[in-house]
Amino acid sequence: MSRNPLASKISVPYARALYDYSVEQNIMHIITAKCIETTYTGKYLVSQKKDKDGNPLVILNTTRKNLYGAFFVNEDDHFGKFLTVLYKRNRLHLLPEICRNYLDLVSKIASIKTIEVSTAFPFTTVQKLNLIKKLKELTNAREIRLVITVDSNLIGGFLIKIDSNILDFTIKNQLENLAKKLDWSRGIENLEQWIEK
Repeated sequence: MSRNPLASKISVPYARALYDYSVEQNIMHIITAKCIETTYTGKYLVSQKKDKDGNPLVILNTTRKNLYGAFFVNEDDHFGKFLTVLYKRNRLHLLPEICRNYLDLVSKIASIKTIEVSTAFPFTTVQKLNLIKKLKELTNAREIRLVITVDSNLIGGFLIKIDSNILDFTIKNQLENLAKKLDWSRGIENLEQWIEK
C-alpha cells in the first residue's frame, strides 16, 4: 500500500503523541493492538452523533460499509479518546496513516523486555521500581515488564531470567554453592570414620 507523503508528514506528530501516551500510561500493548486492528480492518470510525456530554459516537465497522455496532467513548477507552481528539481536529481521515506511523515507532523505538523474576517474598513497590531501574541499565531496554512469581522454596532472595541468562540471587542457591565448596558428602564420611575410631 503506497503512502500519501503529505498525510504521512501530518500524521507523524499524532503518532508520536500516541506512542508517548501509551508508554506513559503503560498501555502500549492495548494501543498497539488497536492500531493493528485499525490499520488492517478499518474497524474504528467516528459518526456525527454525540452523547449527552457532546462526545462523538465511535462506530465499530469491519468493512467501512457494514455497521455492526456502536458505543460512546468512555473513561477507560484510551484509543477512543484519541479518536475523539482526531475527530475534533478534523484529522480522523489520517487514522490509518497515524496507526502505520505509530507501529513504525513501536518497531524502531520500543525496546521492551519482559523479564521473569522468581522471589521468595513479594516485592514492595520501591523494590520493584529499583529492580526495574537496574534491569533497564543492564539490558539497555526502554521499558521493562516484570513477570513476578512468588516461590517460598527459594528461602530468600530472587532469581531473574533475561532471555536465556539466569541471575540467581537466592539463599537456596547460595546454600547449595556453599555445600559444594565444603563438600558435605566427604565431610560426613570423614566425620563417621573419626567417630568410629
